[in-house]
Amino acid sequence: MKNLITLLTATILNAHLLYAQRPAITQEMNIFPHQEQHVHGSSLVSLPNGDMLAAWFQGSGERNADDVRIMGARLKKGTIKWSEPFLMADTPHIPDCNPVLFLNARGKIFLIWIAVQANLWEQSILRLRTSTDYAGAGAPVWNWQDNILLKPDARFAEEVVKKFKELPDDHHGWAGYAPRYDNLIAEAAKDPVKRSIGWMTRIKPLVEPTGKILLPLYSDGFNMSMLAISEDHGSTWRPGLPIVGRGPIQPALIRKKNGNLIAFMRDSGDAPCRVHRSESADNGETWTVSRKTEIPNTASVEALTLQDGRWAFLGNDISEGRYQLTLMLSDDEGKTWKWKTYLENDLSRQGSFSYPCMIQTADGLLRITYSHHPAKGKKTIRYVTVDPLQISKSNL
Repeated sequence: MKNLITLLTATILNAHLLYAQRPAITQEMNIFPHQEQHVHGSSLVSLPNGDMLAAWFQGSGERNADDVRIMGARLKKGTIKWSEPFLMADTPHIPDCNPVLFLNARGKIFLIWIAVQANLWEQSILRLRTSTDYAGAGAPVWNWQDNILLKPDARFAEEVVKKFKELPDDHHGWAGYAPRYDNLIAEAAKDPVKRSIGWMTRIKPLVEPTGKILLPLYSDGFNMSMLAISEDHGSTWRPGLPIVGRGPIQPALIRKKNGNLIAFMRDSGDAPCRVHRSESADNGETWTVSRKTEIPNTASVEALTLQDGRWAFLGNDISEGRYQLTLMLSDDEGKTWKWKTYLENDLSRQGSFSYPCMIQTADGLLRITYSHHPAKGKKTIRYVTVDPLQISKSNL
């Protein structure tokens, strides 16, 4: 009984503190009821007709479960309830994970995800579907499907060696091809097969009016990141050079006022886990060596430039677990983060809230989805809207 009272007290206190610090939340709901099947890795896009379309992967596991497929749901304009989930993509007998939804500059919708061959992240293949017929109910009517095949050349290996020399010798990350040592990663980078496959999606791209698309990718084999770049609205793709470091994965892109790109990345290296940061002065072709910031990080990052010029950062800013998901704002391009609010802050530390997607719609609201796993056997995708103008210094 004493343990039950303690748990109830913590739950009530948790709810009180959370809602007291969330005055900017204007709407929140589960896209579908909590369920036992694994649901994770959501993405969100705002359609021209005002509908919201979400996607996630769902099944009995992740890379190890062949029944995993890409599911979706639609929030019709003017409604307050998401549709019943529907199938978006399914590669037979192979797990499908990490969907990314976006519109190119011509209004064509893209769904890019990974098919996990051999049940290994390092063997993943990028898959793509597009549609121009997506205004109706349910899933878009897919007009095209293909794989995105990338061919990083010898410069990839040269960049890995060059950038590792800029990192301190007394710290080593880990990766699928090199559990402890930088030189093993550098050796794997010479292999044209290893550097050509295993690149995975997670976070939305930057789409420019010119037709250029910068799609963030990462590899669990090399434990680092790079961009897939399209100059023709997504018809063809090529790789940039890698974002080299010890554990920088799942990059979220944001552009500085001077035109440079910043990549904030999840830390998949050694403790203490901190958000990684890298900068590109040539629109994503090359990157500075990735270094850790002071922001704690255990599972996920997401970033966005707001309409008022501020930067928004969303992630698990804690040293362990996924029980806290925090939205932070900066008015000095990430030098400081003066405002923050919790989307989730489970004081029992039992919940798991991660892998957010964040966009801003024309009305100024932030639209966010993320994996909402408050307890074992209870999993859904959460949808939250935030008014960034209501986030003030009182949220600190």
